[in-house]
Amino acid sequence: MSFDTGLLQAFIAVHRANGFTRAAEQLHLTQSAVSHQIRRLEELVGRPLFHRTTRRLSLTADGEDFLRHAERILQAQDALARHFRCSPIEGTVRFGVPESFMSEGLPQLLQQFARSCPNVRLEVSVGLTLDLATMVRERELDLAVVVSVSGEVEGTLLRRLPMVWAAAEGFERADGASLPLAYSPSPCVCRQVSIDALNKAGIPWHGAFSSHSLQDLRTAALSGLAVATFTRDNLRPGMAALDERHGLPALPMLDFTLAYGEGDAGERSPAVAELGRLIEQAEWARRDKPARRPRRTLRAAA
Repeated sequence: MSFDTGLLQAFIAVHRANGFTRAAEQLHLTQSAVSHQIRRLEELVGRPLFHRTTRRLSLTADGEDFLRHAERILQAQDALARHFRCSPIEGTVRFGVPESFMSEGLPQLLQQFARSCPNVRLEVSVGLTLDLATMVRERELDLAVVVSVSGEVEGTLLRRLPMVWAAAEGFERADGASLPLAYSPSPCVCRQVSIDALNKAGIPWHGAFSSHSLQDLRTAALSGLAVATFTRDNLRPGMAALDERHGLPALPMLDFTLAYGEGDAGERSPAVAELGRLIEQAEWARRDKPARRPRRTLRAAA
């Protein structure tokens, strides 16, 4: 049994768009054409891939399995085509990214971009304290992943994560005592948000540790030397997230937004557009990845 890539692309588009109308717009097809493709695909598979109601469209269990295989097939075909295709894209791309975003496959993605666009010069700036939003606005960068309080930056939202007070497990602060704080130098967003929150709540604090490195801040928190603030995904074993129960104010959500600079004509260059597409595509794949189910423990019969 073989599947036309057009059918696979239509299936993934309908799933991601959560409907036929938006998927048809993205594929530049009519809604009836996309519906016909999905019917053909389900006939080939011999099983329904979508639950359809008047209000909701969702994948069946077979649809979930089919999605994983379809994505692998298209990714493999795309990789094969890129490997043997000499990209006509040329130019320079200046990309800014916070240190916390350099994990989870971004280095491999940048390597993939460099291989697929060998005639593009890629310049990457990484750091916690870079004012990436200003650098994009002033055309020092062509695009950047900008960290901000939720809703403050325009662009493509990649992630929205809760911000936490992080300390070593068992950390305690005596009533009225100054809170030892670990932070990065200005203009780090987490530094400013945490200081503003403490000042607004009337909680005394002092700088106990400062570093440009996220790993150093995690180490300071884990050692019990100070309390650090970052997104919840940066917690490590041995750390605890403090909250109102520990006398600390609530912290906002942080957005990771892909912000684009404007060229002289107000348009993105093909090289910038291609890198942006890869980053957005990687984030969609990460969000669509099913969560791991906990292993079931089998009990011996009595």
